Amino acid sequence: MGFRLPRIVNAKRILRASPPLATEIVPKGCLAVYVGENQKRFVMPISYLNNPLFQDLLSLSEEEFGYDHPNGGLRIPCSEDIFVDLASRLSGS
Repeated sequence: MGFRLPRIVNAKRILRASPPLATEIVPKGCLAVYVGENQKRFVMPISYLNNPLFQDLLSLSEEEFGYDHPNGGLRIPCSEDIFVDLASRLSGS
């Protein structure tokens, strides 16, 4: 018997994972975020930036790693699983 986690499935649909190609265009109203050790690229709605949960994640990232983003992309040093879980919470709100 399997378990289905609709919140996580919905988050994966909203956050479209894609390879980190600089030439790839980000749709209007979205931004690219690089997550985890392998810098997996996710495209997420800009509206997530206003959410307190996402702002807390950004603050923790700043405290730990600062704002050194030489390639211009927003990099978040948490695991991909944590980021997808956070996105599922954001998409449900």
